[in-house]
Amino acid sequence: MRSISLPDVPYGATAVRPDWSDLPEGVRRAVSSRLGAPVVEARSAGGGFTRAFAALVTTSSGLTGFVKAAPLPDPTSDWYAREAYITSRLPPEVAAPRPLWTMVESDYFVLCLEPVNGHVPALPWSPPELDAALEAWSSAAQALATPSRELLEAGVPALPDILRREFSWWSEIAAGREPMPRTAHGTVAPTRLAHLARLEQQLPELVAGEALMHGDLRVDNVLIDRSGRARLCDWTWPARGAAWFDTVTLLVTAFASGLDADAYLDGWNAPAEGVDGALAAMAGYWLVRADGGPSSASPHSRQHQRFSGEQALAWLADRRGW
Repeated sequence: MRSISLPDVPYGATAVRPDWSDLPEGVRRAVSSRLGAPVVEARSAGGGFTRAFAALVTTSSGLTGFVKAAPLPDPTSDWYAREAYITSRLPPEVAAPRPLWTMVESDYFVLCLEPVNGHVPALPWSPPELDAALEAWSSAAQALATPSRELLEAGVPALPDILRREFSWWSEIAAGREPMPRTAHGTVAPTRLAHLARLEQQLPELVAGEALMHGDLRVDNVLIDRSGRARLCDWTWPARGAAWFDTVTLLVTAFASGLDADAYLDGWNAPAEGVDGALAAMAGYWLVRADGGPSSASPHSRQHQRFSGEQALAWLADRRGW
């Protein structure tokens, strides 16, 4: 077993969110009315990288719901509306919390999802929890291999287009249009820049497809319930492409956990050059973003990006013997 690397802040504690009392009185009154009784407890979601309200709320009658709320026209309100649309149309084989209702009140968009009595997996991953997450994603990927017309009407972009537009940083650096990020110093990036750029450029044609992907499959978008079953959360950024790309994204933290990440890819039909290209592209994206100034989303965003970029690059170097 390899050495274990852990992020500075656990993924279950990265969010900085408003409290229930910070929401406008009209929103609090409307949510309580919709749930049928006053809200007496709101347990904020510790994971994530937005500053919007997200909490498991409990009413005086014992009813619970997972409530998200964001002011209009803040972009987060659009993300929550998109999540509501997509999760309401996922096939039943996809283990994801479904929306119970939405509303607009006091210039806030509010989404209430099915509550999940569970936790974000702690790192290092325990093999049973990683197995549960991959089993949930495998079932979802099979069910979404041919997505419904309704799902696609959400305007789901093609993964190759996203990669060309947002994940070509090594190519930009190699062309002299961007500086080598400070976060990449001490990694293999400065000496392997040409290789990284080539892998990145080849990737889009290797991930083309029409299957619906989660698009943001990270450890903090997984919940493990009390039975040990995994739920896949935050379906805000789906894309059309190869399901194995999401698997690679999730397994970056498995590599960091000292596990044999490559062994977990068996059965996903992931081409070797595609996996390497995915790791190269993600490492470039994360390390460049980590080089930015303080994030308005979360004070922990940059450490997450740096940790993720370093681990993706370390996994790639391990695979290629660099």
